[in-house]
Amino acid sequence: MSVYGPAVKIHPVVLASIGDSYERRNEGASRVIGTLLGTIEKHSVEVTNCFSVPHNESEDEVAVDMEFAKNMYELHKRVSPSEVIIGWYATGFDITEHSVLIHEYYSREATNPIHLTVDTALQSGKMNIRAYVSAQMGVPGKTVGVMFTPLSVKYIYYDTERIGVDLLQRTRVTPSRTKGLTSDLSQVGGSASRVQDMLATVLTYIEDVLSGKATADNSVGRFLMDLINKVPTISAEDFETMLNSNINDLLMVTYLSNLTQAQIALNEKLVLL
Repeated sequence: MSVYGPAVKIHPVVLASIGDSYERRNEGASRVIGTLLGTIEKHSVEVTNCFSVPHNESEDEVAVDMEFAKNMYELHKRVSPSEVIIGWYATGFDITEHSVLIHEYYSREATNPIHLTVDTALQSGKMNIRAYVSAQMGVPGKTVGVMFTPLSVKYIYYDTERIGVDLLQRTRVTPSRTKGLTSDLSQVGGSASRVQDMLATVLTYIEDVLSGKATADNSVGRFLMDLINKVPTISAEDFETMLNSNINDLLMVTYLSNLTQAQIALNEKLVLL
C-alpha cells in the first residue's frame, strides 16, 4: 500500500526479531510491541534493528515499561551508535486506541516516528506488514485527533542477510521444514547455476527483442549497458591464468592453515604428557 511520505525500508532481521518476540510473548498477551531502530535519509527511513518492550494491556488501560526501553536503547547505542529510534512496532492487523497513547510516547523520543504493524496471526492469510505516520487533525482550539497515514514499505537486505533468507526459503520444500548449511563448494556451485540461469534469461530477452517478439525497454537496455561496462576487458586465456593463480593461492593458504592447526593440536598433546 503506497502513499504518503518517505518509504520505509525494512531488513529481514527486523521481521525475524518481531516474529520471535511474538512467539515468546507472555501467556495471555494478545500482542507485543517494541522499539524500531535505524537511520533516516532524505526520502526514506531504513529499519535495521529492533527490540521488544514489556507492556500490559487491557480494555481500559495500557502500561509500557519505559525505563526498560530507555536502558535497552542505551545498550544498543554502545554497539551501533549510528542507529537511532525511528518509531515502534506492534503485532496485529489493526491500530487500536492504545496505539495512539504509545505513539505519543515515541513522538517524544523521535521526530515524526513511524508505526509498523505486523500481522503475525495471519488474519488475512499472509503476514501483512504496514507502516504509518501520524498527523493531527481537528479544529484549532478544539479537540484534536490523530490520523495514521500509510507509507510505502520496501524490503532490503545486506549480503550477509541474503544468505539467511535463502536458507529459510529452502526449508519450504523439505518435509521436515529444516535445512542444514551447505558446504562452501555447494554454495559456489549454486551461485554459478543462478548466474547461468539469469544470463540465459537475459539472452532470451535480447533475442526476442531483435526478432521483434518483444518490445524493447529503454530502462532494461540501460541496465544491460551498465552491466557490460562493468565487465573487465580481458582475454579468456588471461582470465584463466588469473583464476588458476588465485585458486593456487587459496589452496596454499588452506594447506598452511590446516598445518598450523595440526601443529597446535600436537603441541597441546605433548604439553599434557
